[in-house]
Parts: sequence; C-alpha cells; structure tokens
Amino acid sequence: MRPATFTVIVDKVRVEAMDTVSIELRASDSSPLPPFDAGSHISLHLPNGIVRSYSLVNATGHRDRYVLGVLRARDSQGGSAFVHEKLRAGDAIVISEPRNNFPLDETGERFVLIAGGIGITAIYSMAQRLVALGKSVDMLYCCRSREHAAWLEPIQSLGISLTLHFDAQHGGPPDLRGFLDERDRDTRFYCCGPTPMLSAFERACADNGYTHAHIERFSADPNAVKDTAKAGYEVQLARSGKLMRVEPGARLLDVLRAEGIDVASSCEQGICGSCETPVIEGDIDHHDSVLSESERAEGKTMMVCVSGCKGGRLVLDC
Repeated sequence: MRPATFTVIVDKVRVEAMDTVSIELRASDSSPLPPFDAGSHISLHLPNGIVRSYSLVNATGHRDRYVLGVLRARDSQGGSAFVHEKLRAGDAIVISEPRNNFPLDETGERFVLIAGGIGITAIYSMAQRLVALGKSVDMLYCCRSREHAAWLEPIQSLGISLTLHFDAQHGGPPDLRGFLDERDRDTRFYCCGPTPMLSAFERACADNGYTHAHIERFSADPNAVKDTAKAGYEVQLARSGKLMRVEPGARLLDVLRAEGIDVASSCEQGICGSCETPVIEGDIDHHDSVLSESERAEGKTMMVCVSGCKGGRLVLDC
C-alpha cells in the first residue's frame, strides 16, 4: 500500500518570491530521476516525521532534477515551516516517486491555464510542456502582489499570452467569468489555486458549457469533506484475509493503522492521493477531492483518509 520511496540530495534552496522558496533535488549519484508528467507531485518525508506533497515545477524533460515550490503557510504544522527554516543544500531527504492527480490532456490545441498564488507550481510546469509541444496557451496568473509572484520572469519569457492580476493593485480578486467567457468549447481549461478561485472557475466553466475543465486543490473542498459515516461497517483485506470493524464516526485510515497496516498518507484531507487504496468490493462513501465522477462510479479505488463505506462490507486489495 505504500508507494516506492528513495533518497535524494537537496542541491539548491532559493527564494523565488515573498514567502515562497524553490527546492531543487538531485540523485546522489547524478543518475536520472523517475520520469514525470506536467501536473505531477511528489511527497517529501521530512526529518521531523511529517510527510507533505508538493507539485513539480520544472519541465518534464528535466530528468536530472526535481524542482518544487513551497509556500510558507501561515498555519504551518511543521511542513512548510520546516522546509523554509531547516532544509538546506546538501541535506539528504526521502521522497516518493511522482504521482499525478492533475494530468494534462495533450490532445487539445488550445489551452487556458489559471493559477492563484502557489498554484503556479503545477500550472508553470504545464505551460512549459505546452510551449514545447507548440500549443496555444493563454494564462492568467493571480497573486496577492507582484512581490508574491514566483517565477514571474521565466514565465514571461515563455512567449505565451499572459495576463497578470495582483489583488493589491486591483483592489480584489480577478474577474474569472470575464476572462473565461466566449472561449472555444474544444479548449482545455486548467486551474489551480485557493478554494474561492476554484469555485468561481467551476461555476464559470459550467455556465459556459466547457466540458474540458480541470482543477487541483491544495486545501480540502469544504463540500466534499463531511462527517464520517454514521453507520459502521466491516473491512476485509483480500490478501491477508484480515477482517476488522470500523465503528460509526471512526476514520478508516486510523483503523487500518491500529491493525498494523502500513498506509501512506500526507495531507489527510483527501487532496494529495497518497493514501489511494484499491477496492475490490463495497459501497464506497467518497469524500475526497482527487477522483473524478467516473472514477467514483467505477468504485475501484478510494482515499482512506477521508472516505469510507456506506454500510455492509468493504473489501480492500491489500
């Protein structure tokens, strides 16, 4: 259940903007790192015991390094604060192989990319990939102020259609509907940013009938994370045959851990996908912000940190 991890070396730590640093990671023997697609992220297993997931910023062809962008969260519980205060060049750190919950559909010809704050990490990687493919790219990059805009100069040098919006300068958030209206419906739309931006993006895309609209969250969707299941249920592990009970209100992840099951996790809010677990049977009660509606309907996988079962028995492939 736990994805592959390996050790890399912190090669560089650099300030990219106010409250944002980039972390460049390389293999200790300079060998190529596992490949990744635009929109991918990796998990850092920090020395203080915390695991946190961060999007890869660099172009997908750069196999010699992984570059992450880390915003220092005001309410950091030891993740981003540790990265900003303790992580230094030369440190060894354990990371996961890349995962992608925000894949880029490269079959389109026209793309609209929208980034809010640290959401630029995945969006910048996408922009680099699309430019390399010769696609049409229209980007909106929003930040609190110009001082908070990471990688601004290299983004401007990409030669794409770029609109900048700084809340401090404009007196508030951007007019997303005005930016999105009257687009070709074959356009691919991608947005990563804070929850109010994502909500406005989803409403505008739905109203315009845009079917190729995709988001990535870095905080839990308040409409997705609800109370844990009121009904209890049984969980069976197919490989070991172990059977356990999840009582009403209990969290599946906690029950699995109490039984000694090694489950990877990072955000524990249903947004990073680290705890994704294959399901063989069961009526899943999904509360994550990762799976698509079609993936939920298939019922083949779940995020055990926030999701459970509506009743009866849940059979996990582990």
